[in-house]
This record gives sequence, C-alpha cells and structure tokens, in this order.
Amino acid sequence: MLPLVLASSSPYRRDLLTRLRLAFTWSAPHIDETRHADEAAEALVRRLSGQKAQALSATHPQHLIIGSDQVAILGTQILGKPHTLERAREQLMAASGNSVTFLTGLTLLNSATGFEQTDCIPFTVHFRSLSEAQIMRYLSAEQPYDCAGSFKAEGLGVSLFRRTEGSDSNSLIGLPLIRLVDMLHASGIDIP
Repeated sequence: MLPLVLASSSPYRRDLLTRLRLAFTWSAPHIDETRHADEAAEALVRRLSGQKAQALSATHPQHLIIGSDQVAILGTQILGKPHTLERAREQLMAASGNSVTFLTGLTLLNSATGFEQTDCIPFTVHFRSLSEAQIMRYLSAEQPYDCAGSFKAEGLGVSLFRRTEGSDSNSLIGLPLIRLVDMLHASGIDIP
C-alpha cells in the first residue's frame, strides 16, 4: 500500500481522516486559491482540490495524496471564510431562514502513476430564522472565523440549522469520507 498524505493544514480535515483508522501524514499545499474569472463554484473546488494534491506530488512521489477544497454558496454568492466578527455576522444574517449549499471538491492522486480521481460532493444546510442576538451569542461562543459559512457544524453551529440535506455530512466539515472510501477502494485500499 502506498503511504497516504493529506494535502491540507486543516485540523478539521485531519480529525475526520483519523476516523478511517489509516496511517497518514499531512502537509500544507501552497497554491494560489484565487477564483478564475467566471469560474463556476463546482469547477473551482474541483480545480483547487486537484491542484492541492498535485502540489505535493513532487515531494511525495510514491503516495496517495488527498486534496480537498470547499466553498459555501448562498443564492449566487460564494461565501468564503469570514476571518472577522463583522463578516461572520453578515454571513449568518444573510443565511438566516435560507439555505446554503456547500460544495466540497475531493481529489485522490496516485503520485506514482498519475492516476487521479476527482469529484464534487454537495451538502445543503437549511438555516433557522435567527435573530441578531442569537447570531452574536453563537459567534461569541465559537468564533468560527476560519470556517466557510461562519459556523462549526461539529460544534454548536448545529443549533443554527433547521435541517440538512446531502449524502455525507462529513463533507460539511470539509472531507467527504464516504466518497473518499470509494476512491481508496478503487486504489486498492480496503476499509475496514
């Protein structure tokens, strides 16, 4: 079995990957994540997940490399990581009573052969109608400024949801494990 490496600095993705009980290392890929002009959200996450995996192929030439990227979409607007309290407040106010779809691009690259599997996994969150006071209490409690959509689904963020919809709730946190297991099986890795 080729060694597994996660092309990510995300502690959330590392935590998810440990669920599969596979040995892996991780390394942060250094790529330009700028969206191309008129690039659709799905094309963006597919491209970036592939570029993240490819970015590690020179330093990990005999590995299976996992790349992942995610965007949140509200209507036609792509929501990024808010980075500040004010932007997080704005994102959650806009999401209140609405639905936000998360698109997670996933790539598994065999750097020994060049064989690459890439997919995009959607997951939708339907938000409760939230008051500004509820939003501010939530932001004070979790400070999710490094999370697309301004919440942590694995924490108190779930209290903001009315319901969710999708094939793999792990994709909401940034690593769709169900699809990843399919890709690993196609690469000869049996789980469990």
